[in-house]
Amino acid sequence: MRAEKRIDYVEISVTDPGKAQAFFEALFGWTFQGWGDDYISFNDGRLDGGFVRSETPSSGTLVVFYSENLERDLNRVVELGATISKDIFSFPGGSRFQFIDPTGTEYAIWSEVASEPSE
Repeated sequence: MRAEKRIDYVEISVTDPGKAQAFFEALFGWTFQGWGDDYISFNDGRLDGGFVRSETPSSGTLVVFYSENLERDLNRVVELGATISKDIFSFPGGSRFQFIDPTGTEYAIWSEVASEPSE
């Protein structure tokens, strides 16, 4: 039974669901189910969601992932074809960076550990 009053599903608009699948499969090892050319659902091990084809990438909500190692994950997203839109920066409570995936959608990854980018 699903819990009430909690986020149950996240749907993200992307220009290419297949590219989004390949990117997050390689980055985080998520599992996927295809539903035609315009929709792919995913599970990150805890939360279900989907990538839906759109003419323009999502720009309304920033999805933020958690990491124990920002440097490692910054390097991984770049290796997988993402563009860093905001390099690692500290804020009260931790650090994060933001990136644009190969479909043009922006995400962030944060950590409770404060850090500065390596020079």
